[in-house]
Amino acid sequence: MGVLSKVILTAVIVAAAYLGVREAARRLFFENPDFQLKTIELQTDGTLQREQVLKAADLREGENIFTVNLAEVQDRIQELPQADEVQVVRKLPGEIDIRVIERKPVAWITSEKEISDPFASDAAFLVDARGVLMKQKKLLPEYLGLPLILGCSSEALEAGKVIESPEAKNALELLRLSARSFLQMRFPIREIDISKGYCLLVTDKNHARITFGFNDLQTQLRRLEQFLVYCDDTKQELGTVNLLVQRNIPVTFVEPAASVINDTIEPAVEPRIMKAVPVHAPETRLRQGSGGQETTSSAPKPRTGSTPVSKATPNQRQKKG
Repeated sequence: MGVLSKVILTAVIVAAAYLGVREAARRLFFENPDFQLKTIELQTDGTLQREQVLKAADLREGENIFTVNLAEVQDRIQELPQADEVQVVRKLPGEIDIRVIERKPVAWITSEKEISDPFASDAAFLVDARGVLMKQKKLLPEYLGLPLILGCSSEALEAGKVIESPEAKNALELLRLSARSFLQMRFPIREIDISKGYCLLVTDKNHARITFGFNDLQTQLRRLEQFLVYCDDTKQELGTVNLLVQRNIPVTFVEPAASVINDTIEPAVEPRIMKAVPVHAPETRLRQGSGGQETTSSAPKPRTGSTPVSKATPNQRQKKG
């Protein structure tokens, strides 16, 4: 009985202590108005809106700061296609800081073979270097200058999904490799057509068309650099290059746009001046007619079709006087 009473007493004391601590915690922390969430600080380096992030995190001001599960909030924000890295910090008494590093899109991608305005198309998605597809609610002007990957019809495109097709992956790898200083300035990519399935048809901003194979893109870019250096030395512009061929690479050149424009708008060195041809008046002769009167006769009309100019005779001057 003594041992049993001690056990019961110990259990009562432990239970009372637990209930007391719990009640104290509830009153001091969970129901204390000083620990209400009053400020949610959001920092992002992209286009994510505050309402969009708080809705995804299921977080709102006014709730108790200790009831917020920071790990769950971080996981929910991480599910946003635009979010690359997320950090959530609790600051007592009533503030939670959220820092989001967004994915940086490197291109547009679409299943269409032709598209005029990716901004206005529902079939166009932004894609980052890792292949994650995104749909931005707020489009920035710099997105318009991103290259366009066309003809990705081998898989369904959906925001938040990672692309798996080898053609699209090779196109992203080509964009990454061409980001070097020389190629970025001399070979700015405008479109990559992957619809063929066995090659990449690349069009740069100078409208040159380059055909790349899927294997060893770095070696093919080194060959392209040699052609670009040759064009700079000879002051020519690339038309087409087929880098699928390892030897005797087919290449064509076009006339530089500057020379075409100059030939169109520049005047000739010695402009032609149109001169007027004078029309000479025919000579008049006096002829005595019948009755002793003097008459005038004129020379035949010139063959140029102009009207001859005649001079008045003395008798005509007298009549006029």
